[in-house]
This record gives sequence, C-alpha cells and structure tokens, in this order.
Amino acid sequence: MKNKNWLIVLAAVAAGALAGYFTVKVAGNKSVETYVYPDSVVAPVRNVSISGEYPDFTYAAESSVNAVVYVKVVKHGVQPQEPSSLFEYFFGFEGVPRDQVGAGSGVIISEDGYIVTNNHVVAGATEIEVTIGDKKTFDAEIVGTDPATDVALLKIDARGLPTIPLGNSDELRLGEWVLAIGNPYGLTSTITAGIVSAKGRSMPNYSREFKLESFIQTDAAVNPGNSGGALVNIKGELVGINTAIVSQTGSYTGYSFAVPVNIIKKIVSDFKDFGSVQRAVLGISMLDNNDALKEKMKLSTNEGVYIAEVVIGGAAEAAGVKEGDVLLLIDSIEISKGTKVQEIINQHRPGDEIELTVMRGKEILNIKVGLIGRETQEMNAYNRQGNVNLFGAQLVPAPKSELEKLGLKSGVKVASVDKGKIRDAGIGKGFIITYINNNPVATPQDVAAEVKKAKRSLLIEGFYPDGNLYYYGIGL
Repeated sequence: MKNKNWLIVLAAVAAGALAGYFTVKVAGNKSVETYVYPDSVVAPVRNVSISGEYPDFTYAAESSVNAVVYVKVVKHGVQPQEPSSLFEYFFGFEGVPRDQVGAGSGVIISEDGYIVTNNHVVAGATEIEVTIGDKKTFDAEIVGTDPATDVALLKIDARGLPTIPLGNSDELRLGEWVLAIGNPYGLTSTITAGIVSAKGRSMPNYSREFKLESFIQTDAAVNPGNSGGALVNIKGELVGINTAIVSQTGSYTGYSFAVPVNIIKKIVSDFKDFGSVQRAVLGISMLDNNDALKEKMKLSTNEGVYIAEVVIGGAAEAAGVKEGDVLLLIDSIEISKGTKVQEIINQHRPGDEIELTVMRGKEILNIKVGLIGRETQEMNAYNRQGNVNLFGAQLVPAPKSELEKLGLKSGVKVASVDKGKIRDAGIGKGFIITYINNNPVATPQDVAAEVKKAKRSLLIEGFYPDGNLYYYGIGL
C-alpha cells in the first residue's frame, strides 16, 4: 500500500511539471500575458500587452552601427587682426585666413549614398567630409537643408552602403527601449541605451522662427558630436535623428531629443522630388485643453486642443472650422496637445486632404480640409481683406501668432516684394512694419494713409521674424 501511495505522488508531481512546462511554452509565444497581483483583500487581474522581447540590444546595435557615419565640416573664415602699419590702417588690411572645423554624425538611409544629418551640423559649411564604417572617406554635397526641423540631406558618390531601415515613430511607446548611435567627442561608433521618456516634446525657441515642436525625448546619453546620429528601436529600425540636449553645461545631463523619423521621411522625399520642403499649414492657433480652460470657455470636454484663432485665408477657415471648436482627431489620430497637430501637419504637403474631428458645443463634426502652403494662405488673406499694394510690395495685416512671438500688439506684414521703392530700400519679404514717420500702423490702410500724409520721405521702422529691429528710409 505504501509503494502504491508513493507512485501516486510521483505521478502527480510529473503531471504538474509537464503542465507547467507547456503553460510556459505556450504563454511565451503570446503577445498578451496575464499578471496576477495578490493583495490581502482582493486579487486584481491585469492584462498587459507586451512585445515579448527581452532587453537584448546586440541585434539592433550590430545591424545599425555601420550605417552611422562621421561627418566632418570645414568652414572657411578670416580672423580679424589689428593693422600693423598706418598704411594698413588708412587703406585697409586683410585678416588671417582661419578655418573652423566641426564634427557630427549622419545616418545612411539608402545604399546609393543618401545621408540624413542635422542642419546645424552642416550650416555654413564650405567642405563636408563623410567617413563610413570601413574608414573610407567621401566628399559630400548638400541636397537640401531645413532649419525649421533641423534636418539636412547629404549625398556621397558610393554604392552598396549599409543602411538602417526606416521605422514608424508614431508607434513608439513610452518606456520603449531605444539606442542612440553617433560620434560624441570624436569617439566614433558609440552606442548608448535608454527609454522613450516622452513624445511630442517642445523645446525653447530663442530665434523666434518657425520650429518643429514635436521631439522624441529619451534618456539615452547624447553629447556633442551625437547630433545627426541615429535613434533606433530594439528591432534596429530608425525612429529618429538625435538633435539636441537640454543642459546648462553643454554635456549630457539626462535629457536628449530626436526628430521623429516620420517627419524625416517626408522632408527627404521633398528634397529629392522638389529640392525644398513643401510645408503645409492648417491655419489655426491652438491652446492645449484642460479642466481650467474647459471651465473658462464653458466647453463640453477637457480633451483635444482648443482652437483660439482661425487664420483668415487659411485651409481651416475655407473648410468651415470655427474659432472655439475643440480639435479631437486628425485622420482618426487622437490629439491631446498642439505639438501633435504640428507633427501630423508636418508630414503633409500643400494639396493633401485631411479629416478633422471637432467638437462644436456638444456636437461632433467631421470636416475635410484641403491643406495649402503659407504663401497661398497669405495671398488668400491679401485678396480677402482688400490689402494694399505699395511701391511694388503687397502689405497684409501681420498674423496674430507672429506678433505674439515678437511681443508686438500690431503691425503690417510685407507679404511679397516686387520691383519698386520698397525693394530698392532693402526691405525684404516677411518684414513687419510697426511705425511710419514715428506713427504706429496696424493695417495696410494705415500705411497708405501715412504715405499720403508724407511730403518728402518715409522713415519705416519694424522687425524681421528673427526679432531684429530695422529702420529704412524712402524718398518720395
């Protein structure tokens, strides 16, 4: 009898072991696992979607590192020096020629030599030299640059190069592992790891120009020299181009930022097809929605973004979008903040059609919008508002968003410049006129009135988009 009992126990143990083995085997092949968290009172069950991949970076690192290149940039310049004689003092002298040498990283995206890097890496370059993984060096040409997104496309004369496949930055998840690959401090082929800390992140913009504000934030270590390098996921796919860090020392302090690859795809395509970026605009000003805004504006939801202004002549206005609408979705993609709107629109060209889902009061509306370019928007506004053509220049009311960036209450924008006294005076497109003969102007009609009053000359005061103040004189 005792022997029989032992046999029963052994059979039960063996059956339990087999059941456990097959349970683990089957569960390991599924993308959704069930985790049970026991508690003294209840035992909640939570279903968690996971990738099933362990944090092993060897494949991603080894398959990507050879497609990240070292970019050396030379800028020819002249170092000023004091005159060595009275002759030089009175008749001029030349400084000492001096080259500035900089370095960064780049990513090979096609086997025939197209390389993506940052605009700030190659800006002002006289010579660009690219060194690939096998130590071969090539002269590079700039195909296109876009300061707004800090992206540049280079081309070298080579074939059969290693590449990194382009991923989908929209699919990145918070907490997902990523690798930063680049050449910090000249240490080529350096790989660091981190996680996606945030998406759609904004950064301070000191130049006041239009800038991308939808960065991927990671805690992968990035230092000077990493600019233009690759941010890759665990599958070895390119998901971003490392661009900037936030630091008071100039070195890595835990925050790094990358341009999403979905924006880069569109920019690269524009450079190849058109030679420049074809940037669409929606024509709205936005505020991120929250409980405080919902209460203040008496909205029906605290989700999405609040449309504070609809630009005259813009795509949104033409489609029927109204000030006070709450934008919830673009092409079924959920909108939680303004940077997401900018990221989506930056992936489109003028002429593309998108669908907005907005809440107006308590009503949900789906509105199709045909996107246009910024110049078309300004021309539409010009034609709509009876604006003024003065001395060969088209004058329009300065957009509210541009006035706010410059800290101005009002002004008149030079939308275009043709042959005439405005061009002869040196005034360029985009200049915002604030005063004429010391009198403030807020509309094109104000400008026309001041010109009519003037007898001999005009003193024109105003700002360019970079914030610089200029004065111009025009004789009548």
